[in-house]
Amino acid sequence: MNDIEDAKSYDTSKSYEPKLQPDDLLSIVVSAENTEVTVPFNLPDILSGDADNIRLKTYLIDNSGYIDFPVIGKIKLGGLTRTEANYKLVAAVSEYIRNPTINIRIVNYKIAVLGEVSKPGNYNVAGERLTILEALSLAGDLTIYGKRENILLIREIEGKKTYVRLDLTKADLLNSPYYYLAQNDVVFVEPNKTRLNSSKIGPDIGLIFSSISLLITITVLIIRN
Repeated sequence: MNDIEDAKSYDTSKSYEPKLQPDDLLSIVVSAENTEVTVPFNLPDILSGDADNIRLKTYLIDNSGYIDFPVIGKIKLGGLTRTEANYKLVAAVSEYIRNPTINIRIVNYKIAVLGEVSKPGNYNVAGERLTILEALSLAGDLTIYGKRENILLIREIEGKKTYVRLDLTKADLLNSPYYYLAQNDVVFVEPNKTRLNSSKIGPDIGLIFSSISLLITITVLIIRN
């Protein structure tokens, strides 16, 4: 960010919250003053026959944006932020419980970082606020061959793949709506010309050396004979 000292101030008060998407796996815990009335809403998920291996059930958002929640049944949370989904669930559960408290968390929040980084791969994220700079840090930062001016970000919005190009050398990145990543985002760092040229030259050099080696071997055999 070469121009950060000359740039305008940045609005750090902006809050970011990802929207829930199909295939998100949610942990939902319902609480109330009387814990007994919350039992039907907090179903256990038995992972094996071992009684000690039990955790609260998680809920998968289907392709239409719905989860199947105990007592309530089908309820649409896809497309909502976690806060909006919380309000919606509180309103639904309030028909059965007085003053319920609900905690929602995305348990399979992950992003992928590919291309010219030290450690490309998929990364699970414990929280729900991850910047593109933090994602690149998880991947060990860009290599010297990465294009810092043309980072490709692929994001799915309402079932459609979208993409945007980001410039890490510009301070305006801090105010970009893509500065914070959403779950399942893919960050791709393109190789620069040096890397592209070396990848083209590499196989050719190998072929040339192989040909020279074969020619020398044939020449030696001819001379010996």
